[in-house]
Amino acid sequence: MARQLVIDRLHEGSSVFTPGGATRTLNHSDAGKMIQLDTAAGTVITLPAALGTGDIFGFVTTVIATSNSHIVKVANATDVMTGALWVVDNADGTVTSFGTVAASDTVTLNRTDTGSVKIGERFFVQDIKAGYWSIWGAIVATGSEATPFSAAV
Repeated sequence: MARQLVIDRLHEGSSVFTPGGATRTLNHSDAGKMIQLDTAAGTVITLPAALGTGDIFGFVTTVIATSNSHIVKVANATDVMTGALWVVDNADGTVTSFGTVAASDTVTLNRTDTGSVKIGERFFVQDIKAGYWSIWGAIVATGSEATPFSAAV
């Protein structure tokens, strides 16, 4: 029940908003917060190690990056992301879904075809099992939409 309450609050926007800054490493005490992707030079967020705690973190673009990218990545070479993000075309509103692959460990919003195009883009991750982060949400892109996922850690 407590996990559903956190998810509901994150979706409703009633959770605690907290700055991401240029770089930030989260810990499990940050769970339940909506982390702002809030620097024009891009924000780089590192998740804590996935332990199976059920912790949920939300991310929202509050500043469109004008250089570099907004990036969310796992803590180590063992953890991966599993799930999908909807990528909405900024021009016509069509939606393309991109799923993770076995080695996905990083989300990059690159200011064009993988997101960071509009204020309010949101996605969420949940620590579902040791080594695994579940991911879901929607971002907005321009041009030919592309997967925001990579294996970069």
